[in-house]
Amino acid sequence: MATKSNLSKDEIGKSNPHLFHRIRTTIETAFYRNNVVRITSLVQAYELAKNAPGTIISDLPVHRASELGLPEDAKVLLFNDGIITGRQAKVRKLINLHNMEDYANLLRNAVFESNHKRMYHATTYVGLHPDFMVKAHLLIPEGYENTLYSWMLNFQHQTYEFDTMYKSSTLINEGDVFLYSDPDFYPPGFQDGLSLFDHTHNVGALFGMRYFGEHKKATLTMSWSVASRFNYTACHGGQKRFVLPNDKTFVAGVFGLSGSGKSTITHASHGGKYDITVLHDDAFIISNEDGSSISLEPAYFDKVQDYPTNSPDNKFLLTMQNVGATIDQNNHVVPVTEDIRNGNGRALKSRFWTPKRVFKFDSKVNAIFWIMKDETLPPILRVNSSVLASTLGATLATKRSSAEHGAVTTKLVIEPYANPFRLYPLRNDYLKFKDLFENHNVTCYVINTGFFLDSNITPSITLNLIEQIVEGTLEFAPFGGLEELSYTIIKGYNPDFTNNEYLNLFKERMQSRIHFIEHLYSHDILPSEAKKSLQNIIDKL
Repeated sequence: MATKSNLSKDEIGKSNPHLFHRIRTTIETAFYRNNVVRITSLVQAYELAKNAPGTIISDLPVHRASELGLPEDAKVLLFNDGIITGRQAKVRKLINLHNMEDYANLLRNAVFESNHKRMYHATTYVGLHPDFMVKAHLLIPEGYENTLYSWMLNFQHQTYEFDTMYKSSTLINEGDVFLYSDPDFYPPGFQDGLSLFDHTHNVGALFGMRYFGEHKKATLTMSWSVASRFNYTACHGGQKRFVLPNDKTFVAGVFGLSGSGKSTITHASHGGKYDITVLHDDAFIISNEDGSSISLEPAYFDKVQDYPTNSPDNKFLLTMQNVGATIDQNNHVVPVTEDIRNGNGRALKSRFWTPKRVFKFDSKVNAIFWIMKDETLPPILRVNSSVLASTLGATLATKRSSAEHGAVTTKLVIEPYANPFRLYPLRNDYLKFKDLFENHNVTCYVINTGFFLDSNITPSITLNLIEQIVEGTLEFAPFGGLEELSYTIIKGYNPDFTNNEYLNLFKERMQSRIHFIEHLYSHDILPSEAKKSLQNIIDKL
């Protein structure tokens, strides 16, 4: 299925809430002004970005550039922002019936203010299979050519192959996604910027937002909204398929915030013990009809703090943001990574980073792993209740990373399904994940990638546990006598259920999840069974 890019003569002028609406029409109209330049190829975007003021043209070649639609001699481009090097959730606003007129006025004025700016219009696809394709449009002013170029690389730029795929896909009653961006314009009353969304009509606007990640996630979150309306579960995580020596397959989805370990788990080779195929490490959707999964992006947007300049992974770099640079012994311009210049240095990597990559898994997902960092949790728990499984996803406890501007990285926070970008009601995700656990035989696990009490849980421990689950050899025991939870006995990481101090701390963490549910906005209220499932754990322990 695919969104509508063009309307038939009969549709124009007819009432269609997804295609004709005050906010949507205001934003879309801005794309057709005579100060807008249409970007029709990735080569054109590369040349604009390479020649834009402030761009650093490194001496790193883009690997297999021509296969990506770039000039054979294309180089990795580096562009840095100012103070803000992460997402700003606090400036996000959703349009509703009560504030629509105010924001419609703001948007009309903002568009007028950009009439004297040269602006660029680019188009990409979100969703890499005919079963789900959203056509997305970005409008951004001159001076931000690097943002436009990275956006076209992150999603799927138009090619003959994907244009043909899109045309063959069944059109649905949804308009394309339109994202308007003016990083230099700050609307009155919004001195920190504004991230504005009308997800019902697939449009958004970014003001004062220079960070590329805002543009990526804004596009993704509107596409996830479309998917949610068409019986897909929106997933901010990674998914991979294991093929064992006996040809048995196992599909695993891992969900966690940036820095939690989801990319490490997704891209782990497991020492070559299995044939590994990756769907993606950040954005995909699962069908609630048949359990299949579709990747939404071809490229990877990755942190650089764990990749030294000489890392072999840097072979697959496309662009870099908020990263230092220096001259090496060969007089070549190379990046200075590991977050030396600032926190949350980022890079786009090509799809070639993973040896085996596909854009759809036809086979059903077997297991979902909620990645948490909570010292009361052992390295792994199996959740034996569909209600509790979805509830723990809705109250996923972890620690923020530098990907969120101004985040306190030592503070435990709750981020439902590790997805801070949701625009629709939280209940939608709760019911969709519950359906996967209940009706599609998906098993739920919670993995702790932080500390259990004072003991560090290393990546090797986590990966070894996942391998045993894939092979079907991991043994579980009831967690504190509970039927709903099971854990694996691991020396040095075992809960002491006779220790009241530990039990009280565990119950306190469950209670904090209840507190979170009780204080959700009415927009996000969960079914009463969610709270009851957590209270039941507290009462039984």
